[in-house]
Order: sequence, then C-alpha cells, then structure tokens
Amino acid sequence: MKIDFPHRQSAHCESGVTANLISHYCQPVSEAMAFGVGAGLFFAYAPFIRLNDLPLTTFRSLSGAIYKRAMKELGITVKTEKFRSPVAAMAALDEALEEGIPVGLQTGAWWLPYFPPAYRFHFNMHNMVVFGKEGTEYLISDPVFPEPVRCDHENLMKARFTKGTMAPKGKMYTLTAVPEQLDLASAIKSGILAMTKAMLKTPLPIVGVKGIRFLANRLEKWPRKLGEEKALLCLGQLVRMQEEIGTGGAGFRFIYAAFLQEAAEVMHDQHFLRCSAAMTNIGDRWRDLAVMAARNCKGRARAEDSYPAMAAVLRDCAEQEKNLYLDLAEIVHS
Repeated sequence: MKIDFPHRQSAHCESGVTANLISHYCQPVSEAMAFGVGAGLFFAYAPFIRLNDLPLTTFRSLSGAIYKRAMKELGITVKTEKFRSPVAAMAALDEALEEGIPVGLQTGAWWLPYFPPAYRFHFNMHNMVVFGKEGTEYLISDPVFPEPVRCDHENLMKARFTKGTMAPKGKMYTLTAVPEQLDLASAIKSGILAMTKAMLKTPLPIVGVKGIRFLANRLEKWPRKLGEEKALLCLGQLVRMQEEIGTGGAGFRFIYAAFLQEAAEVMHDQHFLRCSAAMTNIGDRWRDLAVMAARNCKGRARAEDSYPAMAAVLRDCAEQEKNLYLDLAEIVHS
C-alpha cells in the first residue's frame, strides 16, 4: 500500500511535517508558513534544566506546539493517540495506512536506521509521516531528508517506544477534517500575536527578550563563577543548542523571516517585508555569536571574542528582537 503523499525536504521536522500534512489534504502550505502560524519562534534559558549536565537553551516553542497551534488556527481537526502497547500502536498505524490515511509519528531518532551513524543521537521528539508499507518496511516522509526513506517494522516500533525525556509512547496523529479553503490571513495575525506575546510579555525572567538578556548577564560571568573549563563547556552547549539541535536559533529566525515574506504577499502589506529584512539581520547577529563562541571552544579566540563581547552581542540581539516584535504587534493591530 502506498499513499500519494507530497514529500518536501524541510529545515525542521515538526514544521515540515505540519506543512506536508496540510498540503496533502488542502492547498500547498510552506514550512515557513506552518512555523509562523504555529508561533514556533521562542527563546528560553533554563539553567535549572540540565542536558548532559549543562544548562538548557531553547530557541523554539515546546515540541508539538507548532503542529497544534497551526492546525487550530487553520481550522483543521486532528486526532492524536498514544499507546501502552507497541503491538497495538503498530496495528493502529497499519489500519490507518490501509484506509489511505498518512500518519504523523513522534519518534526517537536513535533507532531510525536510515540516519547516518554520525547524525544518530538520543532525541525523542523527531517527527515524520508514514505514507505506505511494503512487506515489513514502512515508507516514510522524513522532512529532514531530500527523498522518502524506509524503515523496518522492528526499528520503527523501537523508535516509537524509546525511553527517556519526552518519550513518544507510540504517539501518532492524523488529520480528520480540513476546510476547503484556508483562512491564512487570520491565522497569520493570530500566529504573530501569539509569538510576540510570548517573547515580550511572559513574566518569567528567563523567557523571551528578557531571557536573552538574562543569558547575557550569566554568560559574561561564566569564567569568573564557573572557571575557564566549565565556562567553555557551557559555551559549547549554547552553540550546539543554537546551531545544531532542532535547527538552531539563527536557523529558526531565518525561517521566520521567510514566513514574514509570505505574510506580506497574503496580507498585501509591504511592512512585513521590512520586518523580514530585520529578522534576517537578527539571524545573522546570532550567527556572529556562534562564530565567536566556536572560536573560544576551539582555542582560537581573538581579542574581540571575549565573554563581555559575546554578552554584548546577546544584548544587541535582545534589543533588535524587542523592537521588531513591537513593530509586528503594531502592524497586526493596525
């Protein structure tokens, strides 16, 4: 069995799966549009949450939030299921495929054999769409790969029931009702307002624009408070979270810039193009930080790569983002 499903490679798995599922049932929607409508852009620095015994920094909303918000804002009804039994979970997947329904899955990337060994790591929030089955192999639209891939029954079952943080527990999701025509204009406004509210008005000091400034203050003191060796470990963790894990901070800002370009066309408002250019510049500034941090981690730091200099870049990012989000909120409200 094989469903005619539109596979498109994407920068990020969740926004790519969201866009591809919508495009299968309705009009074509880009990854950038799904990401923006889903209010995917975010920031939080959580030193009390440890990843490999180092502070966690996130540049996007919680896993699953983009999919949920995008579907809700576009008036699409979804069905989400989790399972206790791996056998029952695989049977439910097979049943949906028999009915011609493409199925979204949350999986652990470590157990997916089509991932090259160098890219296989314990990440339990990887999303994909299964669109067919041939023998014991499942046909998969994994949006981080250029072409559809295959996975055998045993490894896919392991990936669906991997243990650890954010364990998927067999999670699968399908679309059950899609409007004939999507109201993109309304969804764009709602997505922008949700993002700007989270980045500007969340009261916690570690979230949004305040969170970027909080990180700047902490980073500046790392060598003195933690010692040079631990400071470099924290800096390396920041670079990994920003540039590698889940697309990265600068990467998400470039996706959002593309979303604002599309918003300008849908809304017939050129103000969004100005905002898109500003967001691209902010992404470039985050990349500047990554380069400075990487030089420190590799022992190639220059005089201009000091911890106070990196903190200054973070404060510049915070100020630019604050001004941009204020502009976007004003444009949407006008």
